[in-house]
Amino acid sequence: MSRIANQKLFKEAIPLLLSSALDLRPDDVSLQDDSKLRAGGADVPDFFVHAGSFTFAVKCKGNGDGATVAMAARTLRAYVDRFDKNSIPVVLVPFMGEVGSRLCEEMDVCWMDLSGNARLRAPGLRVAIEGKPNRFIRRGRPRSVFAPKSARIARQLLIEPQRAFTQRELSQVTQLNEGFTSRIVRQLEEQRLIVRDNSGAVRVADFQTLLDALREAYDFSKHTLLRGHIAARSSDEILRRSAAALREAKVQHAATGLAGAWLWQGFAGFRLVALYVADLPSSDVQRAMSFREVDHGENVWLVQPNDEGVFQGTGEREGIACVHPVQLYLDLKNHPERSAEAADALRTNILNQSAHV
Repeated sequence: MSRIANQKLFKEAIPLLLSSALDLRPDDVSLQDDSKLRAGGADVPDFFVHAGSFTFAVKCKGNGDGATVAMAARTLRAYVDRFDKNSIPVVLVPFMGEVGSRLCEEMDVCWMDLSGNARLRAPGLRVAIEGKPNRFIRRGRPRSVFAPKSARIARQLLIEPQRAFTQRELSQVTQLNEGFTSRIVRQLEEQRLIVRDNSGAVRVADFQTLLDALREAYDFSKHTLLRGHIAARSSDEILRRSAAALREAKVQHAATGLAGAWLWQGFAGFRLVALYVADLPSSDVQRAMSFREVDHGENVWLVQPNDEGVFQGTGEREGIACVHPVQLYLDLKNHPERSAEAADALRTNILNQSAHV
């Protein structure tokens, strides 16, 4: 949707949404559309809505992904705290994502979506409407700063959150051309996910928000997956034998998933060994690994990534190549067994610590 179409749709919808959520007559809800307010720029609400005894300061966004919602919520929180403490800040989107909802809650900002969901909390106000399906599913793959190739920029900034990069340095370390790098950096800056210092170098503005936004957009299923079985006494033996065979064959590789979580922090046992490989290994290498392709009952995943950026920051752990904790955290989102627990532990014990070094 274009911004003009967004505004028209939002203005028509919000009186109906609020009257329904607050059990008011539509006549009891009025929209204050102040063009002078909008002329103040992006850091002001798009409009105010008066509903019963409440006044809402509303910021509209064309999608409900974490990065977009974080920017809107931060803007509203700052505006209300500084200029209008009596208004209730509300982010309005077509459909609110899980990450966006959590970020709003953390910043004490309300939200509603055009699909009929809402979370409104203020003195004398408690509304929670959830479970309505997304009425605005996009067809095709939208352009994104977190598309596989583009995501190299955000990933590198998260890998070194204390460092400020020039655009040329980012271009070189991510192996992206300078024009492409400049465009992605500009978009990340517009979303307030990165900031510039006095020299023009960029760094992470909010580590947690950028990590959440990247993880929300990440889709492990887009990689090419070869499922197989290796007979061995333990998963540790499978991991070490596979890594040794790939290293001998000079196949770039790195452990991820629960095997990676075990290498990084000794998190629990694991059954499934997941290994990124730059190229799927030949039949000779598979034989050296004792790897047998199967349709079910696999204990090994050989994963050919949809972009080589997954190898950014790869290092050795106990003699085995392993993805960086940032990539590991992304991958654990879509893995079986105790992956959710492993992701939480990784974020608490490693990622959050690195962000504050």
